[in-house]
Amino acid sequence: MSNRSADWFSQAKRDVQQAEESRQAGYHEWACFAAQQAAEKAVKALHLYLGQEAWGHVISKLFSELPDNVDVPEDMIDKARVLDTYYIPPRYPNSHPEGAPFEHYGSLQSEETIRYAREIIEFVRNQMA
Repeated sequence: MSNRSADWFSQAKRDVQQAEESRQAGYHEWACFAAQQAAEKAVKALHLYLGQEAWGHVISKLFSELPDNVDVPEDMIDKARVLDTYYIPPRYPNSHPEGAPFEHYGSLQSEETIRYAREIIEFVRNQMA
């Protein structure tokens, strides 16, 4: 099986670019989801780079499943936990007591999620260097 880590990492970088474009266009719910996807794909790229498969969408769990010799800072795991909360709710109205998802997200959330995704991407880039 070929190592597809570079493909996953490239897509992670593209997803964070999409998050930024969505934020600038005022689609904060999509910016949050795209940032979550960027971070998830980056961590999956690291798993592949290290010769492992990774399944699921919970970034903090994906971090915990890395080999012991990969030292993931606790604050990085906390940021992953924040991003984990943006996997489903930004897309589905029934994730909120009322209102469409776009009514629940603004520039504060999208700015934070993009920043966290970029930090996770940079962490992965350094691990894969």
